[in-house]
Amino acid sequence: MHTRLYRHGLLEKEGFPIGEVSDYVIDPDNVVWFDLCSPTREDLSLLEEELGLHELAVEDVVSDHQRPKVDIYDRHLFITVYGVHVDDGRLDPVEVNVFVTRNALVTVRENAHFDIRQVIRRWDAAGRTLGGHGVAFLLHGLLDYVVDGHLDFIDDLDEQIENLEDALFEEGEPVDGRALQRTIYELRRNAARFRKIVMPMREVVGTLLRRNEGMVAGTDIAPYYMDVYDHVIRVNEWIESTRDQLANLRETRLAQQGFRLNEIMKRLTGWAAIIAVPTLITGFYGMNVPYPGEGQSWGFWLSVVLISCISLGLYTAFKNRDWL
Repeated sequence: MHTRLYRHGLLEKEGFPIGEVSDYVIDPDNVVWFDLCSPTREDLSLLEEELGLHELAVEDVVSDHQRPKVDIYDRHLFITVYGVHVDDGRLDPVEVNVFVTRNALVTVRENAHFDIRQVIRRWDAAGRTLGGHGVAFLLHGLLDYVVDGHLDFIDDLDEQIENLEDALFEEGEPVDGRALQRTIYELRRNAARFRKIVMPMREVVGTLLRRNEGMVAGTDIAPYYMDVYDHVIRVNEWIESTRDQLANLRETRLAQQGFRLNEIMKRLTGWAAIIAVPTLITGFYGMNVPYPGEGQSWGFWLSVVLISCISLGLYTAFKNRDWL
């Protein structure tokens, strides 16, 4: 559990019990933050009692897989966002729920895969510049870290796609088709899951900018939220282009497979035509009826010359047309 008390924009105390929160939030000059990781229902009940949170918001914390959103209640905001966590190449988003009151910020993490210490470092780094903005400063640091994680993930995803595109047309050893198909499938699945958690972020940050007069809108911290909003738009545009890249990659792979199959069939057909010549001639001379050259050595040599010349002629013609 992490707890912090800010007063007049400066860190004054940390590591105190949650039971003391109600004593600190009475003073309007205080700003309190505390964090819960995988809380029990009893922990949430204590949180509800200390800050007077709406029961529907607390219920949303208990319910898994909420859509990223902002719910506005009379006494607080409830925000749901997702941090990025990759487990063995598979995207496993971490749900982070946030309660925002006039002078308190509460983060509730689904699990420890969302590193709250990185958020604390951002607060410490920007404290002198934005610390005087209270809860808005803390919320900005959290959202900024979340969106930067989205940017890092989509950048890595884009790099993986570019490497696959290069591998498709790379000369040398042939690409392992099954491994490539599996990789494309994993990337498409990650992109689909990632899109679900980043598309609503535009609405989340936009709502904070438009509807929270006094906390964000109309204050000096609003440009910093606009910067986060610009990053959100960039991620949204990037994921759409990435989906198009993956679709093109898949279509290109299928086209390559079709082209290679055509090449194989073309070569097999060419060799079959060449092999048909000696089969035809030897079959003709194997008939049980009289034929020119029967019992004569020149008949044998005639058949050899015909097989060689016709086969060589077909091979040359097919080779010139790139059929072999």
